[in-house]
Amino acid sequence: MYKEYAGIVKAWEATVRKTQNSAKKRANSIFAAMSVAPADDEPGPGELHHAEKAIPNGDFYTGQWMDNMPHGHGKYLWTDGCMYVGEWYKGKTLGKGKFSWPSGATYEGDFKSGYMDGKGTYTGSSGDTYRGCWVMNLKHGQGTQNYANGDYYEGEWRRGFQDGQGRYQWKNENHYIGQWKNGKINGNGTMIWNNGNRYDGCWEDGLPRGNGTFRWADGSCYVGVWSKDPTEQTGTFYPSDSSETEMSSDPQEIFAEYLNDFVLCAGERILIYPSQKMITWSGLDLDSSQKQTVSKKGNDGNRRLRRTSVDGKVSNSSFESLNDGSNEASSRNGKGTHLLQDLDSKGKRQPNLRFQPAKRQGVTISKGHKNYELMLNLQLGIRHSVGRPAPATSLDLKSSAFDPKEKVWTKFPPEGSKYTPPHQSSDFRWKDYCPVVFRTLRKLFKVDPADYMLSICGNDALRELSSPGKSGSFFYLTHDDRYMIKTMKKAEVKVLLRMLPAYYKHVRSFENTLVTKFYGLHCVRLTGTSQKKVRFVIMGNLFCSEYTIHRRFDLKGSSHGRITDKPEAEIDGTTTLKDLDLNYIFRLQKIWFQEFCRQVDKDCDFLEQERIMDYSLLVGLHFQETSYREASTPESHHSGSRDTDYEADGQLRADKAQDSARWASISLGINMPARAERTVRRGEPEAQLVGEPTGELYDVIIFFGIIDILQDYDISKKLEHAYKSFQYDPSSISAVDPKQYSKRFRDFIFRIFVEDT
Repeated sequence: MYKEYAGIVKAWEATVRKTQNSAKKRANSIFAAMSVAPADDEPGPGELHHAEKAIPNGDFYTGQWMDNMPHGHGKYLWTDGCMYVGEWYKGKTLGKGKFSWPSGATYEGDFKSGYMDGKGTYTGSSGDTYRGCWVMNLKHGQGTQNYANGDYYEGEWRRGFQDGQGRYQWKNENHYIGQWKNGKINGNGTMIWNNGNRYDGCWEDGLPRGNGTFRWADGSCYVGVWSKDPTEQTGTFYPSDSSETEMSSDPQEIFAEYLNDFVLCAGERILIYPSQKMITWSGLDLDSSQKQTVSKKGNDGNRRLRRTSVDGKVSNSSFESLNDGSNEASSRNGKGTHLLQDLDSKGKRQPNLRFQPAKRQGVTISKGHKNYELMLNLQLGIRHSVGRPAPATSLDLKSSAFDPKEKVWTKFPPEGSKYTPPHQSSDFRWKDYCPVVFRTLRKLFKVDPADYMLSICGNDALRELSSPGKSGSFFYLTHDDRYMIKTMKKAEVKVLLRMLPAYYKHVRSFENTLVTKFYGLHCVRLTGTSQKKVRFVIMGNLFCSEYTIHRRFDLKGSSHGRITDKPEAEIDGTTTLKDLDLNYIFRLQKIWFQEFCRQVDKDCDFLEQERIMDYSLLVGLHFQETSYREASTPESHHSGSRDTDYEADGQLRADKAQDSARWASISLGINMPARAERTVRRGEPEAQLVGEPTGELYDVIIFFGIIDILQDYDISKKLEHAYKSFQYDPSSISAVDPKQYSKRFRDFIFRIFVEDT
């Protein structure tokens, strides 16, 4: 057995040596002979020069060099055969360049912070070619795609998929011109066949759905409502006077023959992105590692290190020298406070940041808690409401569904009833407000009913946030942080019901709206002497993410009272800071910044029309730390342990899948990469609402949304405005007319969010 095992190990070691030798031969054919300059000839800091560097993991670089990292024009070869030739800025690809894969695929165009970003052309190994705009490795903006099978698409893209207006032509010359959504034909559009037939009308998820007209080449047509569901189809057939052949007037036959099968070419997938290949240069001792590489001494040069980040995620590094402690991206200062030090996406060193360790928000509501019975009632009611059988609803709702009187009361006796289960809580009554509307909103927001019920009504208890908000409302979080439940005053319920038709229309029209997502509005009435009513709304939690939120801000654009009274030492990721605590401006990429401005304008117009004021922009920041991960293919890693290599390869595949999922999940206000620039105020905070930029930049993941949208400008707010105007500058107080509030809010938001140039 031992001899057999030893033979396997020897065979594996021979394979590793063969792979390393072939990589070195290829590197030598691309790069000139390596030479190590004496230490005395090394250029000084900030001096640009030409260098040839052997990286400790076996990669090679040749080109312009400054401050121990690529800067200028250079060529980098990975041991797996990937190669980049082009412009660098302080260790990262930035500017024009060309990246090639071992498969023969290439990308040539703009790079930014390691990503394919800007205008560029990707040519796949199978013959696919895309020319157009990119954002963070994804097709985003105008672009044309030639597919290997002969199909062609020209139009708008969004996060890697056809989205917006576009034209798709099949190789048989059938073509579609119209609207797209998430890679599918969706909206209004026209399909034209090569025989002259055409369909003009509405589409949904790649198939005709709604009003439309099918015309034959001879002039005959069928006008009506189309659907794959026969019960939804209605219409009229109009034959042509010149028609010599008999046409089918059955819409289902027309649908089955012409409208049921449109196969779109998926295109070639990029298995690994250039940004995943980038290495971290800070803390890397290239001089000692290069001597070891050239002299072929030392077997630990590719030793693999396991590191844990601030969030507890494990990442890998194969660099020999990381200057332990001093250059760690994530370390502790001995007081339980996290220190982050990194280069930002432009290569500038970031100053140290100190964060208190993240803690889970809220107190679990267990038996004995004063609100334990209320939680049970809530969970029983939600389970009943969501689980109750209901007919399939269209997104086009009747006006009667929005009637404030449209509510359903249900009794919940402890012994149970025909419609409710027995329970251990006291007798109570449950009310659903506008149930059809909120069920349709959940469908619109793509909330799965089973997941929704499991999050709120599963075996895990809710968590109560430690203190109620300024309004006196209490907040509860589900165990998975996906949903937030807020108790409401009767006046807030009235406002929500009043604005519900306009709210529904707005969120349906604007998929990327920043306003709060509402999933349900309910009431629990306890029986007995108290007859207490508790009204509450279920909302989405903006900060439900795998990223730790290091800082959060509630921003209104006013200054009076807009500062946190907590001492610095007590501020952590769960502390909500305010306008006068804000010490950053946020830099968004051009395409996101433009969409952000458009959406803020649309949302503020909607709130102004509904006479809403006192809302806020809630902002959460996750400061990205250096992961020191080598995101390359498994062949580029060779360590002394076979088990370690297998473990590393598995980790790498998981990292790739996780990164792809993250990029696909980016949307306006959710998981957005950005840069935060620190600001300082030179005078009194109230006199300078936005500080002056310092040039200190941090790579962040940013979250934001508009919250507290249920306060209308009622008599109490008018009195508050009149009273405070006597004491303070009227422009500094929060309670102002909705039109004035909207203008001030926008002016402020567009000062702290800027385009990253």
